Amino acid sequence: MHVRPRLLIASAVLAVLPAVLTACSGHPDQRAAPARSSSPSPSGSGSPASAAPTAPATPAPVAAPTPTATPAATSSSAPAKAPAAPPAPATRLSLTAAAPGGALHLVRGGPAQEFTVTVRNGNSQAYRHLLVAFQMEPPTGEPGDLPGPAAPFVLERRDPATGAWRAADLRIATDVKPAHLYAGGTALAPDAVRTERYRLRATATGPTGSSPLVVYAIDADAAEGTAADFGRPGRVPVPLTTRRLV
Repeated sequence: MHVRPRLLIASAVLAVLPAVLTACSGHPDQRAAPARSSSPSPSGSGSPASAAPTAPATPAPVAAPTPTATPAATSSSAPAKAPAAPPAPATRLSLTAAAPGGALHLVRGGPAQEFTVTVRNGNSQAYRHLLVAFQMEPPTGEPGDLPGPAAPFVLERRDPATGAWRAADLRIATDVKPAHLYAGGTALAPDAVRTERYRLRATATGPTGSSPLVVYAIDADAAEGTAADFGRPGRVPVPLTTRRLV
């Protein structure tokens, strides 16, 4: 039988095989290193450091939007807003009368004496028909007085347009005439001021004595039953004395 030659061939092959494997690896005691990729790095560098794995980039913090400052906040030179002024207090009409020496001194049959009346309106009401009215009580009379005419005093108003003196109403009575019974008058706006000139004289005959001349501001538009303070918003007395020549 030819068995021995085959066994010898197989033994020879097994003996040679370790040597062949050692020659292929180059290091019989070490494992072969894994093959390195030959593809270039993203940065184009072939250095080993460039092949190291890169840590994932941390997203940069997003800055909060800066609020837009208003012009008032950014402008240090802007003037400060002044506080609102409080409303003016309500005022009402006032009436004054001025005579030389503060009083009228008449002589029966003598010259007239002048005086002025000033109406100063307040800020709370406008008048459409405001007039100045005059009233006095009859003087008490003195012994020796001669009876006089029905109108022992003559009142006149100076017309500012022409300078002429024109007759004005003078009521001689002991009662008060209601405002709604008056008629006439002119407009007077809020805060308006009006000054008029008057003169008064005593007739040659009539009673003598003292009796104040009362000046009224009358609202001719006042309805019946209106309170006296509103129908007659102004009142001022002017001292008056009347005497005879002898």
